[in-house]
Amino acid sequence: MPVQRTVWYLPRAGSLGSLQRRDELLPDPGPGEARVRVEAVGLNFADLFAAQGLYSATPRGGFVPGLECAGIVEALGPCGGDAAPAVGDRVMALTRFGAYATAVNVGLAYLRAAPAGWTAPQAAAWPVQGLTAWYGLVELGAVQGGDLVLVQSAAGGVGLLALDILDSLGARPLAVVGHAAKRRHLLEQRGLADAAVVVRAPRRFGGQLDAALAAMDADGFDCVLDAVLGRTFRPAFERLRPGGRYVLFGAADFMSRGPRPDYLRLASAYLRRPRLDPLAMISMNRSLMAFNLIWLWERADRLPAAYAALERLAPRPPHVGATFPFDRAPDAMRRLQGGDTIGKVVLQV
Repeated sequence: MPVQRTVWYLPRAGSLGSLQRRDELLPDPGPGEARVRVEAVGLNFADLFAAQGLYSATPRGGFVPGLECAGIVEALGPCGGDAAPAVGDRVMALTRFGAYATAVNVGLAYLRAAPAGWTAPQAAAWPVQGLTAWYGLVELGAVQGGDLVLVQSAAGGVGLLALDILDSLGARPLAVVGHAAKRRHLLEQRGLADAAVVVRAPRRFGGQLDAALAAMDADGFDCVLDAVLGRTFRPAFERLRPGGRYVLFGAADFMSRGPRPDYLRLASAYLRRPRLDPLAMISMNRSLMAFNLIWLWERADRLPAAYAALERLAPRPPHVGATFPFDRAPDAMRRLQGGDTIGKVVLQV
């Protein structure tokens, strides 16, 4: 029987200010689906870019934002199979949009049992950013023990999980953050050395990296994990060691601070975007790899192995830095947009 649910809906992409709450009926789960009663929703920068119409995977027309949530299985569609969860199980869910809701129908391939002892906000904070950190560092970055890895936005959701993964791998991080408060968090809560945390200053970022490398007795980075791009890209790329890998998965420098895109600023940033010569990269022996995690929705067969690897490398609950009631989704998105949060921003139903 269809159930009543509440969603946050965008009639069309273009402005965060268009987000509206509405009630609607959710149909019964179809074949190979489960209905999940949502307890918490994880927010991602992709939600902001999609709302402003700047995300390539944004649905056409109206849509409900959100790529992940956690909750309780309420009903199963037909043909669940042996791997189907049981009604009442606590799960994490990946959704290709649609998670800003009090109930969702999700394909069984996109569900994962929530770790025992984790709260709903912790479970909702883990899938997208954890898989992003794992794929960038392990699958693409090929990080090994002893490697020196620059992590941009190291106090964000992806960054903190990246630090967990690097610790498990025995690699050394250079954590780059945007605010002094985030630096204090990494020093006090994560135990990083003073020289291993840099508050980036884009105009003198190269000098900052040189000082950090000298303090760490290193001549370059083996890998860079970056979701910022902008002015800090080239100084980091130029300090890759031979065989170094630069892994790019976002462009936070393009984020507009208002509800609508600042097209003049975007045009300027686009014209100033970094450009690399593939022929020159051969002699440099450095690589640039870029990805968008949305591709995993088309390769759900790879999710079980990815989750298993992530659970081994980042087993502790993620840090939830800000929790908002579901009714305050617009406030939560603005808080994430402000760039001052540590860890994950979560909606709690």
